[in-house]
Amino acid sequence: MAAGDMTKLAASDGDIDTSDQLQMTEAYGKVFIANGSNLKVADFQNTKLTTGALGANPPDRGNILTGGTSGAEILVDYVTALSSACTIYGYRITAATFVDTETVTGTDDDGNAVSFVLTADEVAPPHWYDWTIYGNDEGLYGSMPDQAYLVGVSGGRLILSGDRDHPHQAPTSASGNPWDWNHLRTSVDRAAKIGTGDAGAIGDVVRAIIPVRDGQIVFGCANSIHVMVGNPAFGGQLVAVDKAIGIFDGTSWCFDGEGGLYFWGSGGLHKMDRNSLAVDTVNKISLPNLVNDTAADPSTHRITMGYDPVRIGIKICVTLLADGTSQNYWYDVKTEGLFPEIWGSDLHGVYSLFNYNANDPDYKGLLMGCTDGYIRVHDDTEENDDGTAIDSYVDYGPIPLAEDGKDGSLAAFDVVLAGGASGGSATDSDDVSVQVWAEDVAETVLEKLYSGGSTKLSFTFGGPGRKRGGKRRRGVRGAYAGIKIGNSTAGETWGFEKILLDGGTSGRRLR
Repeated sequence: MAAGDMTKLAASDGDIDTSDQLQMTEAYGKVFIANGSNLKVADFQNTKLTTGALGANPPDRGNILTGGTSGAEILVDYVTALSSACTIYGYRITAATFVDTETVTGTDDDGNAVSFVLTADEVAPPHWYDWTIYGNDEGLYGSMPDQAYLVGVSGGRLILSGDRDHPHQAPTSASGNPWDWNHLRTSVDRAAKIGTGDAGAIGDVVRAIIPVRDGQIVFGCANSIHVMVGNPAFGGQLVAVDKAIGIFDGTSWCFDGEGGLYFWGSGGLHKMDRNSLAVDTVNKISLPNLVNDTAADPSTHRITMGYDPVRIGIKICVTLLADGTSQNYWYDVKTEGLFPEIWGSDLHGVYSLFNYNANDPDYKGLLMGCTDGYIRVHDDTEENDDGTAIDSYVDYGPIPLAEDGKDGSLAAFDVVLAGGASGGSATDSDDVSVQVWAEDVAETVLEKLYSGGSTKLSFTFGGPGRKRGGKRRRGVRGAYAGIKIGNSTAGETWGFEKILLDGGTSGRRLR
């Protein structure tokens, strides 16, 4: 899909509240959705049967039911009631299909006969329905939270959090059963209430559920990071990994290609290596004021993060929910560099990121769900952004030109642009512009680099490769220098291998 080739998202269902955070997770051939008091299931696997009178013995989960006329068979997964009118969802295990008015029979777990009459033909998936406990029977299957905005899955358990009345809790379903929330059972696969005594208390507002791997869950909180290790219903432990760093929200995290966890939180961008319980701050040296510069607030902004396995980096999108204006960053995992991105349209503000690992390479990649309802991707073959010229550049500086802040000079400049070799499929660089500043104070150089203020020198270097006689012998003096290299011409791309600088006083070449 090209950068300008977009696909509309379908409108959301009427009972989804899009004014607040919505999260979903995939499990058991379904998508489980947490949207406040709207807990929903998008079921892509089960067949639906309906009856007006279920009979005295409702089927248990895992029972096989058979149609008396059709001979069709279904493996029961979920029922909406244990008596009277009922909808049954299950996986059909025969080619034959259920038909209206036929009698369906089976045997429950206690050996009782199950029998009821269908009121319609079976309905094939997908289905959309409320996420409730099995049969809506709290006596047998416990109760789910009244509301949740966070959902995850680990160890076969569905995990919910974000209940505003109990923000420090993270209740779970039974392992392997998203419809059983009875934590009073005694089996090791029972439901649990993480944060209330099961395996330890969290004691902080949960903002993100991050399943690292089966048997290990990271709970990102407002002011701390906790890790659940082991079975929360049987011997598991909740470990406080960091009590000074919190996470921004439930979408501000992703994994890199080696299983390392990156997240945005107190202090900026943080990382937890695979199999590590230590949190490192990525931007503490390069961009120490990143959080203040971004000025994002969880009540007004959404921060989404996604790993791009093709470009080997992480996209970070900070979007104002009210109008879609955004600040964005690219973290290059290979070089450990953090680069800002500014987009030309507020409509490009990203609300969601998803790395779609499709079998077809034409559809594979990092998908960006944008403010205007379109899905966008980065396409290396495109040289414009939806028809708008791309202004890309790299800044270097402040560069000290002498020791102890004394004046020095740069006497000549040369740039080796990408490409130029005969043959091959690599793209040759177009021309680049070079701007140079020199000042007595390092902070002044930074301000000029940020604002693009009046330059001391400017050049254009033609690509590709290194041109004979291309060196520019013009100099600047000062204590510090700043250099910007880039291209803002529509339909052009650029890249460079290195810049060569000659020091004027000593003749020393800087690379």
